Amino acid sequence: MPPLIVIVLIALGGFGCLVASYRSNRKRRLLEALPTSATQGVFIGLVEVKGTAESEAPLRTYLAECQAVYYRWSVSEHWERWVTETYTDEKGRMRTRQRRESGWSTVASGGDSQPFYLADETGAILVRPEGADVRGVGVFNEYCGRGNPLYYGKGPRQSVMNSTHRRHFHETAVVLHEDLYIVGRARERQDIIAAEIAANKAVPLFLVTAESEDEVKRRFGTGSILWQLLGIILFGVGGFLFAGGGENETSWIGAVAGAGVYLLLSGFGWLVLVYNSLIDTRNRMKQGFSQIDVQLERRRSLLPNLVAVVEKTASHEREVLESMAKLRAEAQATAPGLPGVDPSGVSGSVRVLEEKYPDLKSNESFLKLQRQLSETEQRIALARSYLNDIATAWNTQLEVFPESLVGRLCGFPRQPLLEADDFERATLELDFAE
Repeated sequence: MPPLIVIVLIALGGFGCLVASYRSNRKRRLLEALPTSATQGVFIGLVEVKGTAESEAPLRTYLAECQAVYYRWSVSEHWERWVTETYTDEKGRMRTRQRRESGWSTVASGGDSQPFYLADETGAILVRPEGADVRGVGVFNEYCGRGNPLYYGKGPRQSVMNSTHRRHFHETAVVLHEDLYIVGRARERQDIIAAEIAANKAVPLFLVTAESEDEVKRRFGTGSILWQLLGIILFGVGGFLFAGGGENETSWIGAVAGAGVYLLLSGFGWLVLVYNSLIDTRNRMKQGFSQIDVQLERRRSLLPNLVAVVEKTASHEREVLESMAKLRAEAQATAPGLPGVDPSGVSGSVRVLEEKYPDLKSNESFLKLQRQLSETEQRIALARSYLNDIATAWNTQLEVFPESLVGRLCGFPRQPLLEADDFERATLELDFAE
């Protein structure tokens, strides 16, 4: 039987594989339950956005010399050497022989990054890539010898020991205007009233990549499976060694038992993962619903200013005040599935005011309020869409086997989607008859 320390180390390696598999699977499930937000609809918290990398003053990469917002480069040099080693032959005599070794050593590296904007059809949001797992595209990859101007032009003058004078130049970058997929935590900016995406230690994932969402999910899923297989093998080997290491017939039983123990631990970890994933999705639904209330409150605070502007222009404001009072009643959103009013738009009403009273078109305060109301309503619509996307992901989790078993055991209910009622669908008419 091998030393106990060897078996312990193998078991610890198996636990490490279990943890790595859990983390990879957790990230994959997080991406599946996280809906994609428009940049204008990004709220504080964990978000998933897609768009293009934009910057007014982009960087110029070192090797490819292309415009980018992030890049990393390296120069590796090939070396080769002969080493003499001593060994014992089949007759027990000491012998020496020579063996050739070769490899690559990094002789220079560097890079740079800058905050940039991720833009889509709705707007743009600032992204600070420091601390993120950034995966750009390869923009430069070349092997060359000393006769190539690149060898010393972009590489160091000194060489490594036993160099063959062959170098590899490689560079990856997040190129300007490149499509990106970003997952990270949004927070408030310090300079203006807007959101930005930046590193946060409490968030399990901060990813900036040129990969598609499906490619990222597939990468995490494949990683989880590979870690699982390695963990089963390690626990099986540990059980095999603990049971005698082939010295008796129970060794293979020990291997099966070790693999079985790993599968039991993995099953328990899966239950914990599914439960935590459901809790996380439920909390994100609550957060999404609260964002609707935030935008409704913002809209309500704009209405008195709008009324004041209209009062100065309209000769009969009774209908205006009645309509605005009706809209003020929507200060809080009604939870999906419960009786009450849902948030409705007021842009149509404002346009009616503008048509009834052409003088409003030249009123700077009115136009400013109109733009703010329009933007707020768009954010309300995005928040509703975001909430419904999360609710759909939640309901899907509760329906898919075997996750549905965990949901039923824990008593998690389905979540109705937020739908427009008759009041919201109707066009609000404002009558300003003399």
